[in-house]
Amino acid sequence: MRRTALLASAALLTALLPLTAAATASGADDPPPTPVDRFEGEVPFASQPAEGIFTWGGDSDDPPALQFTDRADAPEGAKVLTGTYDISGYGGFTHDYAATEPAHDWSAHKGIRFWWDGQANGKKIAFEIKDGGANGEASELWTTSFTDDFSGWKQIEIPFTDFTYRTDYQPVGGIDHVLGLTGMWGYAVTLPVGVKGQFAMDGVELYGKADQSLRASVTTDAAVYPVKEGGRATVKVSVATTGSAPIDDPVTVTYEATGGSADSGKDYTPVSGTLTFPAGTASGATQTIEVPTLKDRSAESAETIPLKLTVTGAKAPTETPQVVIDAHGLPYLNSKLPVKKRVADLLSRMSLEEKAGQMTQAERGAVGNGGDVATYSLGSLLSGGGSTPTPNTAEAWAKMIDSFQLQAQATRFQIPLIYGVDAVHGHNNLVGATIMPHNIGIGATRDPELAEKTGAVTAAEVRATGIPWDFAPCLCVTRDERWGRSYESFGEDPALVDSMETVIQGLQGQANGKDLSRNDKVLATAKHFVGDGGTEYGSSTTGSYTIDQGVTKVTRQQLEAVHLAPYQTAVDRGIGTVMPSYSSLDIAGDGQGPVKMHARADMINGVLKGRMGFDGFVISDWNAIDQLPGDYASHVRTAVNAGLDMMMVPYSYKDFSSTLVDEAEAGRISEDRIDDAVSRILTQKFKLGLFEHPYADTSGASQIGSSAHRAVARQAVAESQVLLKNAGGVLPLKKSQKVYVAGSNADDIGNQTGGWTVTWQGSSGDIVPGTTILEGMREAGGDVTYSKDASAPTGGYDVGVVVVGENPYAEGVGDVGNGNDLELTAADQAAVDKVCAAMKCAVLIVSGRPQLVGDRLGDIDALVASWLPGTEGAGVADVLYGARPFTGQLPVTWPRSQAQLPINVGDAAYDPQFPYGWGLTTLTKAPEGGQTTLKALGIAAAVAEKAGAKEAGRALVTKARLIVQQKVGQNITAAVAKPFADADHLLLTGRYGAAVQKLAEAYRAA
Repeated sequence: MRRTALLASAALLTALLPLTAAATASGADDPPPTPVDRFEGEVPFASQPAEGIFTWGGDSDDPPALQFTDRADAPEGAKVLTGTYDISGYGGFTHDYAATEPAHDWSAHKGIRFWWDGQANGKKIAFEIKDGGANGEASELWTTSFTDDFSGWKQIEIPFTDFTYRTDYQPVGGIDHVLGLTGMWGYAVTLPVGVKGQFAMDGVELYGKADQSLRASVTTDAAVYPVKEGGRATVKVSVATTGSAPIDDPVTVTYEATGGSADSGKDYTPVSGTLTFPAGTASGATQTIEVPTLKDRSAESAETIPLKLTVTGAKAPTETPQVVIDAHGLPYLNSKLPVKKRVADLLSRMSLEEKAGQMTQAERGAVGNGGDVATYSLGSLLSGGGSTPTPNTAEAWAKMIDSFQLQAQATRFQIPLIYGVDAVHGHNNLVGATIMPHNIGIGATRDPELAEKTGAVTAAEVRATGIPWDFAPCLCVTRDERWGRSYESFGEDPALVDSMETVIQGLQGQANGKDLSRNDKVLATAKHFVGDGGTEYGSSTTGSYTIDQGVTKVTRQQLEAVHLAPYQTAVDRGIGTVMPSYSSLDIAGDGQGPVKMHARADMINGVLKGRMGFDGFVISDWNAIDQLPGDYASHVRTAVNAGLDMMMVPYSYKDFSSTLVDEAEAGRISEDRIDDAVSRILTQKFKLGLFEHPYADTSGASQIGSSAHRAVARQAVAESQVLLKNAGGVLPLKKSQKVYVAGSNADDIGNQTGGWTVTWQGSSGDIVPGTTILEGMREAGGDVTYSKDASAPTGGYDVGVVVVGENPYAEGVGDVGNGNDLELTAADQAAVDKVCAAMKCAVLIVSGRPQLVGDRLGDIDALVASWLPGTEGAGVADVLYGARPFTGQLPVTWPRSQAQLPINVGDAAYDPQFPYGWGLTTLTKAPEGGQTTLKALGIAAAVAEKAGAKEAGRALVTKARLIVQQKVGQNITAAVAKPFADADHLLLTGRYGAAVQKLAEAYRAA
């Protein structure tokens, strides 16, 4: 997620007084100013964990150039901070306190001030402070701004009361949304965009005396109080202080239940009064207000009763609490009625604005405490990659989502939110969850039942945190390993992708949707419709991406056979939602040229909803409509008319909702189209049981990261390991052997889990609980010595294991040509060379796609494609030490060189390093035989095919494959590779006899 400046409007107190005069004028009882930065060099240019001033920006040109400059006119001291900038994206600078030292306490002061050398450019400059959290880069950001509309030095004074919580970007997703001021980590300045400029700054300091209204605050235990008609709402009002000290002066809270949609005297008994918290009251003290409601026996929608609070002596709550008399007696609330009737009844009651709200999805960070959920009748919220509560625990997730659901109860019809996340390999947003292998590894298992189990574990862990919707699985058919999303695909063969779609049942349960209301199932999403894996290298126009979000150029036949095929299966399996791709589709001969998928009504309305019969709803990708041509109104109109039902508009939800209403009122989007979209969304909400149970059912939370769940992941890891070469039977290892382990990915859980782990891009290091490959080997009882860079002496070992590969990335950031390639790093190459020169060696490649081993293959005794295994590195150890056999098969073709790309099964010219479907085994006894055996297997396979005996047919083909691999060894020629790869495709399509015939052809060519 990009770091973008929020230029919030604020009333700023400014003064032209010199520092000494300002101190005198501010009051005798004020504490002396506390310097933060004098810019005399006492705070160096440095970054975390040290204290220092450092720059940042959206790209290499955006960070400003800074220096300490001698200025005769310096307001304070001899030097000032000066800088130049020319920013196209975003940029600025930060002063962070040292992360290794305690945070600073600013709570005694009224605000922060500094001198600014005005350039009179009329631009707003954002100023933010950092509160709470672990350090300056893991704190809450509170922001305001000032306008550079003056010339020369001017002192900018900003009371802390002017700062607002940033909703567009938080590095940790929020801590408590309270500006506590007792744990401050510094400040940051965001400079103007689109203007080449310079600046000078001096004398940053804390000023003035904090009054109690800044240190003390009044809160209520909730923002919304739903109550059944005739019930009594109890509102708890608390007073709290920064640092938890007792209050110095009395705090009074005058309250009155007034206004709203409920009628005083008819729907509720009017109440008013005053609560008093005397001086000396302990922080956290609570008093209550009760609001009685009345029964009138008529069926009606929800009615609101705002509880107006007037606070003296402390900060008032950020929003007015509301008592809500629940909707009752209306047909859509009757769970015994068919879903279709409930939808029709509810839809008939909704306004256009309410319908537009249901079609709108916002990012949780954009809605703050959630008041906009009711204001805009929002239908959905999501967490983007890395958008998590703090602390990042299951309990915090459930509490956060419940708070948003509570806000939805303040709407007329109390339509619950549907909250979505990208749980693409387990509940990967949650620290402590079971992280599965990425899809590329699941494809390597060739085990549909196991794929379903991984989906079931993911669903159970996601739903236990209050989330009913998962933006998974990705049904992309990856056709070019240069694509940064390759690992999100099950493989390059649509038949393989199709076979792994059992994961949908793991996520959703039965295809008819009957299981969706269970507390261990979630709504699944087939993405990215359609052709995202087929984009042409060099066709992307998104930033520095080279292939992701580019153009897929295909014939109609190729589109149907390769990219569309998995979606019909998904529809047949009852998939609840579909997400279109960022990419464009260019179908030969259709006369349209490349058209963004979010605009292709022929594919969404025509093929997906029409021909395929998809009856769920279509959700856009993140801000994807912004990539459509034309102005914003045309973006909205084009996408909705193309068949999109809900729009993921993370920070522009207000603009989307109002524009949708405008377009509908103007007749450019029909009422029928909007009603169809809203009906589809409501249908899934009813199926999920959200109307009856909107809040988190956390009864399954104890199973998150449990041994049972990790056992499923461990099995998936073991089955995903593909043994590409095993000269001399180096693998499996014996526990009696002395093993030398090296390489960048042997002991790095972050590299092992890859992108989309806790954050969008993932990161190296100890980011989640789990077992690294090295730890797994030690737990297996191996006699292991580890040297990451292979610098330790290599003498005296029986065998070496070098674990190399990629660092984490996601989406187009990982595109080859965007700072990435398919080569091992120099450090990894050096480790391989040193270890393999000294002893027998096995090389494990931990990556999201094939890595080129080139000339080194001859020096490597055993080669394993380990993919991105997730948190259960013990699964890798299981096959290394023979507790489980190697059984995985390549889900993609392994190229000899980058020049071969794209290369895929079925290509006319096909000469890879290892063909699609290749995978040696370490079964106790590999099958034996020759052409006669293969002929007999072919006859038996044809019989099994005719009889529909799938299990027997697959077993026969597998036996034939192992015989062929044994004969071929490492002599993989084009004449061997092509029929070998074709055989695996035929196996997956149920043509067992033909598969064995192809394998026999490969045998003869060997």
